Amino acid sequence: MTLAFTIRGALIGSCLAFAATSVAAEQLRGWNIHVEDYPVSIAMESFAAEVAERTNGELTAKTFHNGVLGSQPDAIEQIRLGVIDFGEFSLGPMGTSIPETNVVSLPFIFPSIPAMYEMMDGEVGEAIGAGMIERGIVPLGWYDAGARSFYNSVRPINTPADVEGLKVRVMSNDLFVSMVESMDGNATPMAFAEVYQSIQTGVVDGAENNPPSYESTSHYEVAPFYSLTEHLIIPECLCMSKATWDKLTAEQQEILLDAGHNSALLQRELWQAREAASMEIVKAGGTVVNTIADKGPFQDAMAPVYEKFLADNPDLADLVNMIRDAS
Repeated sequence: MTLAFTIRGALIGSCLAFAATSVAAEQLRGWNIHVEDYPVSIAMESFAAEVAERTNGELTAKTFHNGVLGSQPDAIEQIRLGVIDFGEFSLGPMGTSIPETNVVSLPFIFPSIPAMYEMMDGEVGEAIGAGMIERGIVPLGWYDAGARSFYNSVRPINTPADVEGLKVRVMSNDLFVSMVESMDGNATPMAFAEVYQSIQTGVVDGAENNPPSYESTSHYEVAPFYSLTEHLIIPECLCMSKATWDKLTAEQQEILLDAGHNSALLQRELWQAREAASMEIVKAGGTVVNTIADKGPFQDAMAPVYEKFLADNPDLADLVNMIRDAS
């Protein structure tokens, strides 16, 4: 089951039923934070090419890469307002305006990348997508941002006890602070650009991120222990402004959903290749990479994180349980 099928449940009686006739030769403006040769960027260009071809040029899409249309939080709001037509975003920053997207920021919520694909292309993606649509954003395809794992300059991490006492940089999100603190580590929110020097000077012992980010920033030079906890699997979304979507014909909407899903399949393939290449680079550079034989103790350590999240967001309990039951 694909997003192109499941998302219709949220759109029936809304967008599809009342779509207006589109303006001929309309160009859609798209936001992207990445450089042009990044997997996300290549997939977005593929999306644009398919849309132009299948609409015979009635719709064209131009992606503005490198964040030239503004920061990610600003662009999310501009999508909701219809100032930007489409974009590719991490679900993490959407949480301030779309509560359903916060669920995927829970540690270990997805057991694996393949499981994330299956769930996001099915009922879980439909449920999250429904919340997005209610707030002005229509998902077209779920992209892969890999799994985030811990790296540091002190020791390999094989159990939660190995995190104890480590100073770990995290993204500025209470969930991620609680995640580290639940293992008796010292969470330190800071800008990503400051991480290399902070590890080098001992301000922090390490951080956590996916392999391409760990490699491309050269963090492996100062934090040579990379432990594949894969504690955060936060998908990304190719999505469109509902204000723009509502102006399109049902046929055009069908094409956009198909093209979005096809671009997601391409992006996932490109991302996996990029991850493999990054892992080879860091290993060649001397990084000690260790897998986690049993993630159960890490998942058990997250119980206080989940308890607080569900206490603060009782209306999201069904969605959390849906993902847990599918795991």
